[in-house]
Amino acid sequence: MTDKITIYDKKPVDKLTFADDGMFQEVMRYPEISAELVERLLHIKVGHVEYPELEKAIKPFYTTKGVRLDVYLKDDDKIIDVELQCYPQEALGKRTRYYQSMIDMDSLMKGQDYPELKESYILFICKQDPFFIDEEKKIPYGLPCYTFQNVCKENARVNLNDKSLTVIYNASAYESEKDEKIKAFLHFISTNEPGKDDFTNRLSKLVEKIKDNEKFRSDYAAMNLHDRDIQRAARKEGMEEGLVQGAQQKAIEAATNLLKMKLLTFEQIAEAQGLPVEKVIELKTQIEAEKK
Repeated sequence: MTDKITIYDKKPVDKLTFADDGMFQEVMRYPEISAELVERLLHIKVGHVEYPELEKAIKPFYTTKGVRLDVYLKDDDKIIDVELQCYPQEALGKRTRYYQSMIDMDSLMKGQDYPELKESYILFICKQDPFFIDEEKKIPYGLPCYTFQNVCKENARVNLNDKSLTVIYNASAYESEKDEKIKAFLHFISTNEPGKDDFTNRLSKLVEKIKDNEKFRSDYAAMNLHDRDIQRAARKEGMEEGLVQGAQQKAIEAATNLLKMKLLTFEQIAEAQGLPVEKVIELKTQIEAEKK
């Protein structure tokens, strides 16, 4: 049985919002915007920011699963990965764990030793609540922000001090956020309405400006075509695999019936149904076991 392939159609460029894939990365190309967003959501001061790397790929070894980070920021003593999720993602906790490990390995492979590792922040901005009190009934916890840090289970005052922090925002709960600046930003992510906040208004105006940029429109159209080709190929591969599996199942059922009739040899049944002789013998063994 093949995995279900979920396909999300890309929006037309004129309907894009800041929270949409493609537009988010384009707006975050501006170092001052990236720095201000991080400072607002993480309550840290960002110094000199190297030009943000968009969709940075990290794959330390040929055989390892790589990651593609939405926005990757660095200053003198910090590394910050910013991700925006419009749709629910499976295993978000394990995803953040793997992202963190890849970021650390990327640093160490460049010659750093453990004490030299920079402070590391994984920041997820989700349009929907990723955490549920009841997974089956999809009852969310409803917090606007979830902060995770390694502390001692026996004594919460003991901090592992590994200099890593994971912060996950839930834009759908913006009304519960007490910090007015963060509340305004989450409201913007959830509704696309900038309100009276200066930063969200700048973001909104920048989005409209980018929509009129011919290079962006061309790049976005090309990205859509590429994504559609990948999705079609995946869907075709899944359909073909399903057809092959269906044909094989029919051959196994036919071979089983022929074995029960006891009219043909193993070799004759295998040739007639296009199965290995070993598979026919295995089916015979199963039939005899069921009789006992």
